[in-house]
Amino acid sequence: MSQQFDQTSASSRRHFLAQSAFGVSSLALASLLNDEQLLAAPEKPALEEKTYDLLPKKTSHPARAKSMISIFCGGGPSHLDLFDRKPMLDQYAGKRFPGDGIKYDNAGQATSIIMPAPDTFKKCGESGMEINTAMLPHLGEVVDDITLIRSMQLPNIRNHVAGMRAMTTGRGREGWPSLGSWITYGLGAETQNLPAFVAITIPRNPVGSPYWDSRQLPSIYQGTVVSKSEPRIANLNPIRELRGKPQANQLDLLKELNQIHLKRHPGEDDLAARIASYELAARMQTAATEALDLTKETEATHKMYGVDDPVTKEFADACILARRFVERGVRFVQIWNYAWDMHENIFESLQRRCDSCDKPCAALVTDLKNRGLLDSTMVQWGGEMGRLPVIQDRGKGKKPGRDHNTEGFSIWMAGGGIKEGHIHGATDDFGHRAVKDVVTQHDFHATLLHQFGLNYEDLNYAHNAQPVALVEPGQGKVATGILK
Repeated sequence: MSQQFDQTSASSRRHFLAQSAFGVSSLALASLLNDEQLLAAPEKPALEEKTYDLLPKKTSHPARAKSMISIFCGGGPSHLDLFDRKPMLDQYAGKRFPGDGIKYDNAGQATSIIMPAPDTFKKCGESGMEINTAMLPHLGEVVDDITLIRSMQLPNIRNHVAGMRAMTTGRGREGWPSLGSWITYGLGAETQNLPAFVAITIPRNPVGSPYWDSRQLPSIYQGTVVSKSEPRIANLNPIRELRGKPQANQLDLLKELNQIHLKRHPGEDDLAARIASYELAARMQTAATEALDLTKETEATHKMYGVDDPVTKEFADACILARRFVERGVRFVQIWNYAWDMHENIFESLQRRCDSCDKPCAALVTDLKNRGLLDSTMVQWGGEMGRLPVIQDRGKGKKPGRDHNTEGFSIWMAGGGIKEGHIHGATDDFGHRAVKDVVTQHDFHATLLHQFGLNYEDLNYAHNAQPVALVEPGQGKVATGILK
C-alpha cells in the first residue's frame, strides 16, 4: 500500500486512541512511538509467531506453590526487636559495641552505643519459636505454620530504594522486571478474567513503581495496582455512554486496526502484549468488581481479620482482598506498606506498625489454611532490611532509633511447600550480620521460582538479543533448608 495510506491509517488510529474513554494511554504510546520510529527496528518474522498471554504454562518440575502473597513492609522492620532476641544486647546495653565493621547509612547521627531490645520475647507454639509477643501476639499463635528466616542479607546495599529493588527485582539498581512479573511470565495464570499480578498499596504507593513493573518483559506481565480509594483499579470501567454495545464496537475496531498494524510490523512484542492487556481489561470489568466486593465476606471473617477495628482495617481489607484474588486464580499478589523506617522513637513506632498488621497477617495464614489453600499459596512477610544493634541519635529531645542493617535481618514465610514451625539461619551474637545459612536476595528468588516449578537457571527473556533473568547465572541457590 502507498505511504499516504499508511500515514492516514496511523493518523486515524491516533485519533481513535486519543478520543477513547476506555483508558488506552499505554497502548496508544506504543503505537505512536512506532509511528515516529522510536521503537527498535522491526525484527525479522520468527518461524513461529510469538504470543504473550496469561494462559497456564508447563513447569519444569512439579510445583509446590501455585500462587503467592507477598506482604512487603518497606523501611526495614527491626529483626532485633521482633524476631531475633539477643541477650548480648542486654549485657552490653549503654556500652560501646565490642566488634568492628558496622556500616552506617547515616554516619552523621550514628553512635557505637548498644541499644537493648524489649524484654517481651516469649517462646510460642509447639515449635518454641521465640518472638516479641507484646508486638506480635497473633503471629505467636501461628508460628507452627511458618518458617522464620533469621539470616537474610543484601550484600553491598545500604539504602531503602536499592534494597526494595533487590528484594523485588534481584538488583539494587534501576530498570529490571519485578518478581511478580517473572512468575507470571513463567507460569501465566489460572484465570483469564483478572490480572495475573496485583499490587495492593497501604496507605500510599511507595516511591515509583519498579516493584511491580515488567520492564523488559512484555507489558501484559506488569502488576495491576489496587489503590485504597476509588477507583480501586484505574480505568477499569468506561464512562456510562460507552458501556455495553458501544464499548464492544470500540474494542472490535481497535483490535482490527492493531492487528493490521502488527502484521505490517512483525516483531513488536510489546504491542502484541498491549493488545492482550487491552482485551484482558474488558474481561476484568465484571470479574474485578466482584473480587473487590468485600461485602460478600461473612461477619466472622471480617472480625477475624480486624475489619471492624480502625487500627487494623486497612491491612485487614488488603489481606482479605489478597485471599480473594488467589482464590480466583490470580498468580501473584503483593501488599505494599512503606511505613517501617524507624530512625527515632523506634519502640513506640514499631508497636503502632505491628498493631496495624499483626492480626490481619496472622488471620491470612489461618484463613488460607482453613480453606485448604495454604499448601499451594506461599505467604511471605518482611522488608528490605533490618536495624542495627546500636543507637541512632537524632538530637536533643528525640527518642533513639536504629539505623539500617542489610547485613542480617529476618523475614517469615508460610505455605507453598515451606517448612512449618522452623527457624532457618542465624545472625551473630549482636544481630549484626548473618553468619549461618545466609540467604541473599538471589537465593530467596531462586527458592521461590523452584517452589513454583520453575528452573531459576533457565527462566530468562531475550530483550534486544540479550538474555534478561531474575537470577543471573552463578548468583543464586535454592535454600533447601526451608523446604519440606
